[in-house]
Amino acid sequence: MPTDAKRPLQLNDLGQLRHFLSLDGLSRELLTEILDTADSFLEVGARAVKKVPLLRGKTVCNVFFENSTRTRTTFELAAQRLSADVISLNVSTSSTSKGETLTDTLRNLEAMAADMFVVRHSDSGAAHFIAEHVSPNVAVINGGDGRHGHPTQGMLDMLTIRRHKGSFENLSVAIVGDILHSRVARSDMLALKTLGCPDIRVIAPRTLLPVGLEEQYGVKVFTDANEGLKDVDVVIMLRLQRERMAGGLLPSEGEFFKLYGLTQKRLQLAKPDAIVMHPGPINRGVEIDSAVADGEQSVILNQVTYGIAIRMAVLSMAMSGQNAQRQLEQEDAQ
Repeated sequence: MPTDAKRPLQLNDLGQLRHFLSLDGLSRELLTEILDTADSFLEVGARAVKKVPLLRGKTVCNVFFENSTRTRTTFELAAQRLSADVISLNVSTSSTSKGETLTDTLRNLEAMAADMFVVRHSDSGAAHFIAEHVSPNVAVINGGDGRHGHPTQGMLDMLTIRRHKGSFENLSVAIVGDILHSRVARSDMLALKTLGCPDIRVIAPRTLLPVGLEEQYGVKVFTDANEGLKDVDVVIMLRLQRERMAGGLLPSEGEFFKLYGLTQKRLQLAKPDAIVMHPGPINRGVEIDSAVADGEQSVILNQVTYGIAIRMAVLSMAMSGQNAQRQLEQEDAQ
Protein backbone atom coordinates (compact mmCIF):
# COMPACT_ATOMS: atom_id res chain seq x y z
CA MET A 1 0.00 0.00 0.00
CA PRO A 2 1.51 3.38 -0.91
CA THR A 3 2.46 5.82 1.82
CA ASP A 4 -0.08 8.46 0.79
CA ALA A 5 -2.83 5.86 1.24
CA LYS A 6 -1.66 5.06 4.75
CA ARG A 7 -1.55 8.59 6.14
CA PRO A 8 -5.29 9.37 6.15
CA LEU A 9 -6.00 6.02 7.77
CA GLN A 10 -3.52 6.53 10.63
CA LEU A 11 -3.93 10.28 11.16
CA ASN A 12 -6.87 12.57 11.82
CA ASP A 13 -7.52 15.84 9.98
CA LEU A 14 -5.18 17.65 12.39
CA GLY A 15 -2.29 15.27 11.67
CA GLN A 16 -2.61 13.57 15.05
CA LEU A 17 -2.36 9.83 15.57
CA ARG A 18 -5.73 8.11 15.18
CA HIS A 19 -4.68 4.50 14.55
CA PHE A 20 -1.17 3.04 14.90
CA LEU A 21 -0.72 0.54 12.09
CA SER A 22 2.73 1.07 10.61
CA LEU A 23 5.74 3.37 10.91
CA ASP A 24 5.75 3.84 7.16
CA GLY A 25 4.66 7.36 6.25
CA LEU A 26 4.85 8.79 9.78
CA SER A 27 7.00 11.89 10.20
CA ARG A 28 10.09 12.33 12.35
CA GLU A 29 8.12 14.87 14.38
CA LEU A 30 5.37 12.37 15.17
CA LEU A 31 7.81 9.60 16.07
CA THR A 32 9.65 12.03 18.33
CA GLU A 33 6.35 12.99 19.97
CA ILE A 34 5.68 9.31 20.70
CA LEU A 35 9.15 8.96 22.26
CA ASP A 36 8.73 12.17 24.31
CA THR A 37 5.30 11.05 25.53
CA ALA A 38 6.69 7.64 26.50
CA ASP A 39 9.50 9.35 28.41
CA SER A 40 6.90 11.20 30.46
CA PHE A 41 5.16 7.90 31.29
CA LEU A 42 8.29 6.11 32.53
CA GLU A 43 8.01 7.70 35.95
CA VAL A 44 4.49 6.31 36.36
CA GLY A 45 6.02 2.83 36.69
CA ALA A 46 8.09 4.04 39.64
CA ARG A 47 5.09 5.31 41.61
CA ALA A 48 3.43 3.50 44.50
CA VAL A 49 0.13 3.80 42.59
CA LYS A 50 1.01 3.14 38.95
CA LYS A 51 -1.98 4.85 37.33
CA VAL A 52 -2.98 7.99 35.47
CA PRO A 53 -6.61 8.73 34.50
CA LEU A 54 -6.17 9.43 30.77
CA LEU A 55 -8.29 6.47 29.55
CA ARG A 56 -10.69 6.24 32.48
CA GLY A 57 -14.07 4.99 31.24
CA LYS A 58 -12.57 3.62 28.00
CA THR A 59 -12.41 -0.06 27.04
CA VAL A 60 -9.32 -1.50 25.36
CA CYS A 61 -9.73 -4.91 23.75
CA ASN A 62 -6.60 -6.96 23.07
CA VAL A 63 -7.49 -9.21 20.11
CA PHE A 64 -4.68 -11.70 19.60
CA PHE A 65 -5.04 -14.11 16.71
CA GLU A 66 -1.44 -15.17 17.41
CA ASN A 67 0.03 -16.20 20.74
CA SER A 68 2.24 -13.65 22.48
CA THR A 69 3.11 -13.28 26.13
CA ARG A 70 5.35 -10.20 26.23
CA THR A 71 3.41 -8.01 23.78
CA ARG A 72 -0.01 -8.92 25.19
CA THR A 73 1.07 -8.45 28.81
CA THR A 74 2.72 -5.08 28.21
CA PHE A 75 -0.33 -3.80 26.32
CA GLU A 76 -2.52 -4.96 29.23
CA LEU A 77 -0.30 -3.18 31.75
CA ALA A 78 -0.15 -0.05 29.60
CA ALA A 79 -3.96 0.14 29.31
CA GLN A 80 -4.43 -0.55 33.02
CA ARG A 81 -1.92 2.16 33.96
CA LEU A 82 -3.97 4.57 31.85
CA SER A 83 -7.03 3.49 33.91
CA ALA A 84 -8.80 1.78 30.99
CA ASP A 85 -10.92 -1.34 31.30
CA VAL A 86 -9.11 -4.17 29.52
CA ILE A 87 -10.46 -7.26 27.78
CA SER A 88 -7.93 -9.76 26.36
CA LEU A 89 -9.04 -12.37 23.85
CA ASN A 90 -6.96 -15.18 22.42
CA VAL A 91 -9.07 -15.48 19.29
CA SER A 92 -7.04 -18.41 17.95
CA THR A 93 -8.74 -20.58 20.56
CA SER A 94 -12.21 -19.08 20.24
CA SER A 95 -14.77 -18.36 17.56
CA THR A 96 -12.57 -18.05 14.47
CA SER A 97 -11.44 -21.63 14.95
CA LYS A 98 -15.13 -22.55 14.63
CA GLY A 99 -15.50 -20.78 11.29
CA GLU A 100 -16.35 -17.20 12.32
CA THR A 101 -14.86 -14.63 9.93
CA LEU A 102 -12.64 -11.73 10.96
CA THR A 103 -15.47 -9.31 10.16
CA ASP A 104 -17.90 -11.32 12.34
CA THR A 105 -15.43 -11.16 15.22
CA LEU A 106 -15.07 -7.40 14.81
CA ARG A 107 -18.81 -6.79 14.79
CA ASN A 108 -19.19 -8.77 18.01
CA LEU A 109 -16.39 -6.80 19.66
CA GLU A 110 -17.92 -3.52 18.52
CA ALA A 111 -21.19 -4.62 20.10
CA MET A 112 -19.31 -4.75 23.41
CA ALA A 113 -18.67 -0.99 22.97
CA ALA A 114 -14.87 -1.29 22.90
CA ASP A 115 -13.07 2.00 22.21
CA MET A 116 -9.81 0.52 21.02
CA PHE A 117 -8.59 -2.75 19.50
CA VAL A 118 -5.01 -3.95 19.89
CA VAL A 119 -4.64 -6.54 17.13
CA ARG A 120 -2.00 -9.20 16.56
CA HIS A 121 -2.41 -11.41 13.50
CA SER A 122 -0.34 -13.81 11.42
CA ASP A 123 -1.48 -12.20 8.14
CA SER A 124 0.36 -9.12 6.87
CA GLY A 125 -2.04 -6.18 6.54
CA ALA A 126 -4.62 -7.52 9.02
CA ALA A 127 -4.49 -4.40 11.22
CA HIS A 128 -5.00 -2.16 8.16
CA PHE A 129 -7.98 -4.29 7.10
CA ILE A 130 -9.53 -3.97 10.54
CA ALA A 131 -8.95 -0.20 10.69
CA GLU A 132 -10.66 0.18 7.31
CA HIS A 133 -13.72 -1.81 8.36
CA VAL A 134 -14.14 -0.94 12.02
CA SER A 135 -16.49 1.73 13.36
CA PRO A 136 -15.01 5.25 12.86
CA ASN A 137 -14.90 5.83 16.62
CA VAL A 138 -12.67 2.82 17.35
CA ALA A 139 -8.88 3.17 17.35
CA VAL A 140 -6.82 0.23 16.06
CA ILE A 141 -3.28 -0.52 17.24
CA ASN A 142 -1.11 -3.01 15.38
CA GLY A 143 0.45 -5.47 17.82
CA GLY A 144 2.27 -7.27 14.99
CA ASP A 145 1.01 -8.49 11.61
CA GLY A 146 2.66 -11.31 9.67
CA ARG A 147 6.01 -10.28 8.28
CA HIS A 148 4.81 -6.73 7.70
CA GLY A 149 5.49 -4.77 10.87
CA HIS A 150 5.52 -4.48 14.65
CA PRO A 151 5.40 -0.70 15.12
CA THR A 152 5.23 -0.55 18.92
CA GLN A 153 8.25 -2.88 19.15
CA GLY A 154 10.03 -0.62 16.69
CA MET A 155 9.27 2.42 18.84
CA LEU A 156 10.28 0.78 22.11
CA ASP A 157 13.56 -0.12 20.42
CA MET A 158 13.96 3.54 19.44
CA LEU A 159 13.22 4.64 23.01
CA THR A 160 15.82 2.19 24.29
CA ILE A 161 18.42 3.52 21.86
CA ARG A 162 17.61 7.16 22.60
CA ARG A 163 17.78 6.71 26.37
CA HIS A 164 21.14 4.94 26.18
CA LYS A 165 22.72 6.77 23.23
CA GLY A 166 20.94 10.12 22.96
CA SER A 167 20.65 11.44 19.41
CA PHE A 168 20.30 9.13 16.38
CA GLU A 169 22.28 11.39 14.03
CA ASN A 170 25.74 9.88 14.65
CA LEU A 171 24.89 6.24 15.34
CA SER A 172 25.80 2.99 13.62
CA VAL A 173 23.14 0.33 14.26
CA ALA A 174 23.39 -3.33 13.24
CA ILE A 175 20.32 -5.59 12.95
CA VAL A 176 21.45 -9.21 12.92
CA GLY A 177 19.76 -12.50 12.08
CA ASP A 178 16.51 -13.59 10.48
CA ILE A 179 15.72 -10.42 8.52
CA LEU A 180 13.52 -12.25 6.01
CA HIS A 181 10.83 -13.29 8.49
CA SER A 182 11.14 -10.39 10.96
CA ARG A 183 8.43 -7.75 11.25
CA VAL A 184 10.57 -6.16 14.01
CA ALA A 185 13.45 -5.63 11.56
CA ARG A 186 11.15 -3.82 9.12
CA SER A 187 9.77 -1.52 11.80
CA ASP A 188 13.26 -0.83 13.20
CA MET A 189 14.66 0.02 9.76
CA LEU A 190 11.78 2.41 9.03
CA ALA A 191 12.07 4.12 12.42
CA LEU A 192 15.86 4.46 12.29
CA LYS A 193 15.72 5.94 8.80
CA THR A 194 12.96 8.40 9.75
CA LEU A 195 14.79 9.48 12.93
CA GLY A 196 17.96 10.26 10.98
CA CYS A 197 20.28 7.34 11.76
CA PRO A 198 23.01 7.57 9.06
CA ASP A 199 24.40 4.02 9.28
CA ILE A 200 21.88 1.18 9.41
CA ARG A 201 23.35 -2.26 8.79
CA VAL A 202 21.60 -5.59 8.35
CA ILE A 203 23.61 -8.76 8.83
CA ALA A 204 22.35 -12.19 7.77
CA PRO A 205 23.02 -15.15 5.51
CA ARG A 206 21.79 -14.56 1.96
CA THR A 207 18.93 -17.04 2.46
CA LEU A 208 17.53 -14.85 5.25
CA LEU A 209 17.77 -11.52 3.40
CA PRO A 210 14.79 -10.08 1.48
CA VAL A 211 15.48 -8.72 -2.00
CA GLY A 212 15.91 -4.97 -2.40
CA LEU A 213 16.65 -3.95 1.19
CA GLU A 214 19.25 -1.36 0.21
CA GLU A 215 16.87 0.50 -2.10
CA GLN A 216 13.76 0.19 0.05
CA TYR A 217 15.21 1.07 3.45
CA GLY A 218 18.54 2.73 2.71
CA VAL A 219 20.55 0.16 4.66
CA LYS A 220 23.93 -1.53 4.16
CA VAL A 221 23.75 -5.31 3.78
CA PHE A 222 26.43 -7.64 5.16
CA THR A 223 26.67 -11.41 4.95
CA ASP A 224 29.84 -11.44 7.07
CA ALA A 225 28.92 -10.77 10.71
CA ASN A 226 32.46 -9.83 11.73
CA GLU A 227 32.66 -7.19 9.02
CA GLY A 228 29.18 -5.82 9.72
CA LEU A 229 29.67 -5.45 13.47
CA LYS A 230 32.84 -3.36 13.27
CA ASP A 231 32.53 -0.16 15.32
CA VAL A 232 28.73 -0.19 15.70
CA ASP A 233 27.02 1.58 18.61
CA VAL A 234 23.95 -0.68 18.79
CA VAL A 235 23.47 -4.40 18.07
CA ILE A 236 19.88 -5.60 17.64
CA MET A 237 19.75 -9.41 17.54
CA LEU A 238 16.68 -11.10 16.06
CA ARG A 239 15.06 -14.40 16.94
CA LEU A 240 15.57 -17.19 14.43
CA GLN A 241 11.96 -17.86 13.37
CA ARG A 242 12.03 -21.56 12.56
CA GLU A 243 8.21 -21.73 12.55
CA ARG A 244 8.07 -19.38 9.53
CA MET A 245 10.84 -21.02 7.54
CA ALA A 246 10.62 -23.35 4.60
CA GLY A 247 13.19 -26.13 4.56
CA GLY A 248 16.72 -25.49 3.42
CA LEU A 249 17.15 -21.86 4.49
CA LEU A 250 19.72 -22.84 7.12
CA PRO A 251 22.04 -25.84 7.42
CA SER A 252 21.64 -25.98 11.21
CA GLU A 253 21.18 -23.76 14.25
CA GLY A 254 24.72 -24.64 15.34
CA GLU A 255 26.13 -23.42 12.05
CA PHE A 256 24.08 -20.22 12.29
CA PHE A 257 25.43 -19.53 15.80
CA LYS A 258 28.98 -20.18 14.63
CA LEU A 259 28.69 -17.64 11.80
CA TYR A 260 26.20 -15.08 13.17
CA GLY A 261 25.64 -15.69 16.88
CA LEU A 262 26.59 -12.84 19.20
CA THR A 263 29.38 -14.04 21.46
CA GLN A 264 31.55 -11.96 23.75
CA LYS A 265 34.41 -12.25 21.26
CA ARG A 266 32.24 -11.06 18.37
CA LEU A 267 30.78 -8.23 20.46
CA GLN A 268 34.31 -6.88 20.93
CA LEU A 269 34.22 -5.86 17.25
CA ALA A 270 31.60 -3.24 18.14
CA LYS A 271 32.42 -0.08 20.05
CA PRO A 272 33.35 -0.64 23.71
CA ASP A 273 30.16 1.07 24.89
CA ALA A 274 27.85 -0.64 22.36
CA ILE A 275 24.49 -1.83 23.68
CA VAL A 276 22.91 -5.19 22.89
CA MET A 277 19.18 -5.52 22.22
CA HIS A 278 16.76 -8.35 21.41
CA PRO A 279 12.96 -8.24 20.93
CA GLY A 280 12.53 -11.63 22.64
CA PRO A 281 11.95 -14.39 23.24
CA ILE A 282 15.67 -15.21 23.23
CA ASN A 283 17.03 -18.44 21.81
CA ARG A 284 20.17 -18.74 23.92
CA GLY A 285 23.01 -20.41 22.09
CA VAL A 286 21.29 -19.90 18.73
CA GLU A 287 21.40 -16.14 18.06
CA ILE A 288 23.04 -14.94 21.27
CA ASP A 289 25.29 -16.35 23.95
CA SER A 290 23.97 -16.29 27.53
CA ALA A 291 27.04 -14.38 28.71
CA VAL A 292 26.13 -11.56 26.30
CA ALA A 293 22.37 -11.66 26.94
CA ASP A 294 23.00 -11.32 30.68
CA GLY A 295 26.09 -9.12 30.38
CA GLU A 296 26.74 -5.47 31.21
CA GLN A 297 26.11 -4.28 27.66
CA SER A 298 22.71 -5.95 27.41
CA VAL A 299 19.65 -3.70 27.69
CA ILE A 300 17.15 -6.45 26.86
CA LEU A 301 15.22 -6.15 30.15
CA ASN A 302 15.19 -2.36 29.79
CA GLN A 303 13.38 -2.87 26.50
CA VAL A 304 10.51 -4.56 28.34
CA THR A 305 10.18 -1.63 30.75
CA TYR A 306 10.31 0.89 27.92
CA GLY A 307 7.73 -1.18 26.02
CA ILE A 308 5.07 -0.42 28.63
CA ALA A 309 5.76 3.33 28.37
CA ILE A 310 5.69 3.27 24.56
CA ARG A 311 2.40 1.41 24.53
CA MET A 312 0.95 3.86 27.05
CA ALA A 313 2.03 6.68 24.73
CA VAL A 314 0.50 5.10 21.63
CA LEU A 315 -2.77 4.19 23.36
CA SER A 316 -3.22 7.66 24.85
CA MET A 317 -2.24 9.52 21.67
CA ALA A 318 -4.51 7.41 19.44
CA MET A 319 -7.46 7.90 21.76
CA SER A 320 -6.77 11.63 21.92
CA GLY A 321 -6.62 11.74 18.12
CA GLN A 322 -9.93 9.88 17.86
CA ASN A 323 -11.57 12.29 20.30
CA ALA A 324 -10.22 15.32 18.41
CA GLN A 325 -11.50 13.93 15.09
CA ARG A 326 -14.93 13.30 16.58
CA GLN A 327 -15.06 16.88 17.87
CA LEU A 328 -14.06 18.25 14.45
CA GLU A 329 -16.82 16.25 12.76
CA GLN A 330 -19.40 17.43 15.29
CA GLU A 331 -18.38 21.05 14.71
CA ASP A 332 -18.63 20.57 10.95
CA ALA A 333 -22.09 19.09 11.30
CA GLN A 334 -23.42 22.10 13.22
